Amino acid sequence: MKILETTGAPGAIGPYSQGYEVNGFVFTSGQIPVDPATGAAPEGIAAQADQSCKNVGAILKAAGLDFSKVVKTTCFLADMGDFAAFNEVYAKYFVSKPARSCVAVKDLPKGVLCEIEAIAVK
Repeated sequence: MKILETTGAPGAIGPYSQGYEVNGFVFTSGQIPVDPATGAAPEGIAAQADQSCKNVGAILKAAGLDFSKVVKTTCFLADMGDFAAFNEVYAKYFVSKPARSCVAVKDLPKGVLCEIEAIAVK
């Protein structure tokens, strides 16, 4: 097992890793839309979805992968009313259309609007 760590995504804010590589799979932790350079989240669902995707991409890159190798995502939204706007941004990154679950949750860390986790294959 190999822990994945990159400065291209926010550091863990709890007792977990940004990602793991094990037996040919890469598992990312859920990525909220925090800019790793500033520690702040942008305003609005489109900008937040974009930043969450960039954070997932940075972890994939640390494993030598890109979005085309993602086979499953789980997406969390603070408001299912943001579903269409979220999808519009998500579709620009996950062009291979991996399997996905997308659910609304009561709250997300730091009061953000979305979070994305991914499983990819090497």
